[in-house]
Amino acid sequence: MGPDGAWSGGAGPGAGVPGGAGPGGWPAGYQGGYPVAESDRLTRFVARLYDRTPRWVVPLAALGCVAAGVGYTLLSDPTRSAPDALPSCLLKMTTGLDCPGCGGTRALWYVLHADLPAAARHHFLFVFALPFLAYFFVAWAGKQAFGWRLPELRVGPKMVGAFLAVWMAFSVARNLPWPPFTTLYV
Repeated sequence: MGPDGAWSGGAGPGAGVPGGAGPGGWPAGYQGGYPVAESDRLTRFVARLYDRTPRWVVPLAALGCVAAGVGYTLLSDPTRSAPDALPSCLLKMTTGLDCPGCGGTRALWYVLHADLPAAARHHFLFVFALPFLAYFFVAWAGKQAFGWRLPELRVGPKMVGAFLAVWMAFSVARNLPWPPFTTLYV
């Protein structure tokens, strides 16, 4: 390295560096790793904000997002809206096929009105996954906000992969145009 801190050219890995090459051909005195970059003003601001934020803010924000989704579902009444009402599914509009989440909003509306058979009719896998998702959220939010230690549901990559494979098979099966698959069409 030259006096100005830049690498100087040369024939070998240690050329131009006082003391020659160190182990593995790296310059002598090389500490390894990457140099720590100096933070810019925005990064320092976000880091200060993060350090000062109470731990319950993130679960509260996530709960606000869930509440907004539930509120939208209750206000829009997706069971009575026209098929072309906004917002509409882009996949359904362009291909005529049900997407993997098609019927999820209607299923949520029926769950919120305690009609589980109708909810399962619109999206069975959503209704099946909902209690697990609710427990995961309560366990995570309780740990983040209050330090609760609820029993953990251990879900590994294989289980997540299997659930996604079943969801994809369900998405394909509900679009097949012959019985008994036509009963899955919503």
